[in-house]
Amino acid sequence: MTHDTHGHDREHTPGQHHHGHDHKGGHHHATHLDWAAMAPLLERQADIHSPLYTQAAQWLGELVPAVGVRRALDVGSGPGVISALLAEAFPLAEVVAVDSSPELLERALGRAEAKGLTRRLTTLHAELPADFDALGEADLIWAGNSTHHIGDQRAALASFAGLLRPGGLIALVEGGLYARHLPRNIGFGRPGLETRIEAAHADWFAQMRAELPDSKDEADDWRGLLAAAGLTPSGTRTFLTDVPAPLPALHREQIVADFTRLREPLSERLDAEDRASLDRLLDPEDPLSVHRRTDLFMLSASTVHTARKG
Repeated sequence: MTHDTHGHDREHTPGQHHHGHDHKGGHHHATHLDWAAMAPLLERQADIHSPLYTQAAQWLGELVPAVGVRRALDVGSGPGVISALLAEAFPLAEVVAVDSSPELLERALGRAEAKGLTRRLTTLHAELPADFDALGEADLIWAGNSTHHIGDQRAALASFAGLLRPGGLIALVEGGLYARHLPRNIGFGRPGLETRIEAAHADWFAQMRAELPDSKDEADDWRGLLAAAGLTPSGTRTFLTDVPAPLPALHREQIVADFTRLREPLSERLDAEDRASLDRLLDPEDPLSVHRRTDLFMLSASTVHTARKG
């Protein structure tokens, strides 16, 4: 399983990243995610949203004393951007980046070396839910948009609870708000294109969930699910990525990549007019494309649900 960098954002649009669970076996081609191929995109994406995750890590430091965190798991770590942030926020902790993609774990090790964290940041190749027992105990578990890639989310949270040491904390990143990059009226086509893209993505996401092994239709009551796992909910907060126009080049490149990636898997879920609008947005010669337009922005929200083991 690999994790989305934040919530129901274009990070977990079709072809997006997630880690920690088995992406093999039984997945329909339309919802299968190739994390290794998306490694550069995932790393850039996580870097762009690192201010959000830095704020979240600081908040976790208020919920659990840094001196009490000796071992932390980043479940669905991807290229290790958040793993490194956790290692910096909890300087006494061994942080373990957990992912099912060896290529992404290799990038996590490279990031650890670049930041001088090799003594405290290690990696673990694991397929969840099969390999829960291999993760070991922890004082802090960060599961960033990875739990929804496990068919039985209720059982997964129970397994996480079993890994936590007494007083330990889990931070579950799920939900938030879908990213917005365009004004309502983009100058062509019907207004509200991104709203309809979000609806198409919701359909895709439901199909992805339904095709997971042992998939259970569970309401997204994360506080209730954490309590049902025997944990004590200890607060929920939402963090923003808010970058107004004009966008830096790095952010524009990410948006171009996001729209490019979603074009094919969502095409059957959009009508002909919206497909034509999306094609025009992706035409680098068009002055109103995402490559060139001046009103492009980046706004999204990621929600972090926390719970403690008594």
